Amino acid sequence: MTSDSAKSREFKPGSDTPRVTEPMSDFGSDDRTVPEQIPRTYVAALDAMLGRPFKVLDDGFVRVLDYMGDDGAIVQAARISYGAGTKQIHQDRGLIRYLMRHAHTTPFEMCDIKFHLRVPMDTWRQYVRHRTASINEYSTRYSVAIDAAQQTPPDQWRAQSTLNRQGSGGTLPVEVGEKLSAAERALQDEARRVYEGRLAAGVAREQARKDLPLSTYTEAYWKINLHNLLHFLDLRMDDHAQEEIRAYARVIGEEIVAAWVPIVWEAFLDYRRRALHLSGIEAELIHLINTNDRAAAMAAAERHGLLTRRRDGSLARNRERAELEAKLAALGLTAPWV
Repeated sequence: MTSDSAKSREFKPGSDTPRVTEPMSDFGSDDRTVPEQIPRTYVAALDAMLGRPFKVLDDGFVRVLDYMGDDGAIVQAARISYGAGTKQIHQDRGLIRYLMRHAHTTPFEMCDIKFHLRVPMDTWRQYVRHRTASINEYSTRYSVAIDAAQQTPPDQWRAQSTLNRQGSGGTLPVEVGEKLSAAERALQDEARRVYEGRLAAGVAREQARKDLPLSTYTEAYWKINLHNLLHFLDLRMDDHAQEEIRAYARVIGEEIVAAWVPIVWEAFLDYRRRALHLSGIEAELIHLINTNDRAAAMAAAERHGLLTRRRDGSLARNRERAELEAKLAALGLTAPWV
């Protein structure tokens, strides 16, 4: 008989209610002097793409070098008292969705993946802001810089957003873009010529590199666990992220993670990427709007500082209000102040 203190808690899919279960024996054997052969995780879809470069931008790529874990590893970590094969796939799916829905993140940390990236330096700066990854980058101090720089097609020069200081808003006319692209190529060629001239003159590589443009490609190994990778994808696949990093995030998420952990990917899309998150203020206002209490909704919006007005009586810009209006539109509702 197992004592209550030796028992563990396990989530019962469908009910979202934990129930008590019996623990498994260590490594499946009572004889701890006999080592057990534990098969390595094998995901056929991911193994088939190991080392295969996925093209990103004009000369970048992402490829998988190695990985550890799969959907089953997450389930096993959550049900530490269970061995393999004790649950059906629909029950595993229910547990993974429960974990994602309630932000129980530790089991997702049991999976790791290592990438080889080729990425422009300005985009790479956004990768290294995610300090939860292990990184080893190609060194232009020890080696000659990669002779490649990202080039922008004439129809892809983006205009500065008038609403977001760090964002884009539409594209410039192609005739303008043609001039910009020609100037870009000339600048990159000249920077490379100067760099190689310095090297030929005997300048140290660590100093010769200082005027290379941020469009120069670099390469790196980037290893990260699944929990932190999903956080990276949630931020970098967002419509507000810079287009270049979004291109990398889309490839990693849609081509690689979706094949590696398909049940996790489904839950991630459902509860993170496509979910609608509401603040307490937003929930209050949506309730009032949904009950057709326009006056109360207006009063609540005023009280929460969403309807500040200019001297001419028009509404002043308010980012929180704009985000609420977008959520209302997604729900088929209209703000009473619009």
